[in-house]
Amino acid sequence: MNIVLLADGELFIPSSDERAQHIRKILHMKEGDSFRAGIINGDIGKARILSDTCDGISIDFIPEYDGSKLYPLTLIVAQVRPICMRRILREAVSIGIGRLILPVSDLGEKSYLSASLYKDGEYKDILLDGAMQSGQTGVSRTDLAGSVAEAISLLPASGRRILLDNAISAVALSSMKLEGESAVLAIGPERGWSDRERKLFIDSGFEPALLGSRILRTETAVPAASAVALSLMGYI
Repeated sequence: MNIVLLADGELFIPSSDERAQHIRKILHMKEGDSFRAGIINGDIGKARILSDTCDGISIDFIPEYDGSKLYPLTLIVAQVRPICMRRILREAVSIGIGRLILPVSDLGEKSYLSASLYKDGEYKDILLDGAMQSGQTGVSRTDLAGSVAEAISLLPASGRRILLDNAISAVALSSMKLEGESAVLAIGPERGWSDRERKLFIDSGFEPALLGSRILRTETAVPAASAVALSLMGYI
C-alpha cells in the first residue's frame, strides 16, 4: 500500500479497516503525524491524524495535485477463474489501464460471472488495492458483459482495436505503431476465443496480433500485453 485512498469527504477510518491497521502497524503513525493519501479518482495530498481511538482514526486532508490520470488503453479480458481474475484486476489497475470490460466467452465457464467476486462487490476492493499499490488515485472503470458482442457494444467508435490471438495469422503486437492513439486490446481465456468470437471481433474492426508464439495464461498475457501496448503508445 503506497498510498491510502479515501472516498470523497471520508475523514474517519474505522479500526476494523485494513487502512487503519496499515497506518498504525506499518506506517507507525500517531496523532499529529501525516501520511500520503488521496481521494479515489481525485487529488493526492497529505492526511494528518487528528485523533486515534479504539473506534478509529480521524483525519483531515490537504490536497496537493491531481493523481487520477489513467492511460487511454481499454482491455477486454474474457472471464477466467476468480482466483486468476483477482490478480488480473489488481495488476491492471496498478499498471494504469483506463478501462476494463470483462465478458463471458464461448469457451469460458459461464458461472464465473455469478461468482462472489462480482456478486459481493469484492472486485471493487481489489481495484482499490491495485490503485493503492500504484501510489496513484485512478481506478480503472470496470464493466461486466454477458458476451463478447455485448463487450464490443460498450466500446466508443474511435480508437485502435487489437485482437490478441495466436490461432490466426497476425503481425506481432510489438511491430504495431500506436503512438498518439487510444487503443483496445482483447485478451481471451486460456482456451482461447471461439471462431464465432473471432469473426465478431474482425467484423467490428479488430486487427489480429500476436504476443509471441507461446500460449500464455490470461493473467500473464494481461500485464505483458499492456506493457507492450503502453510502450508503443509512448507512455512507458
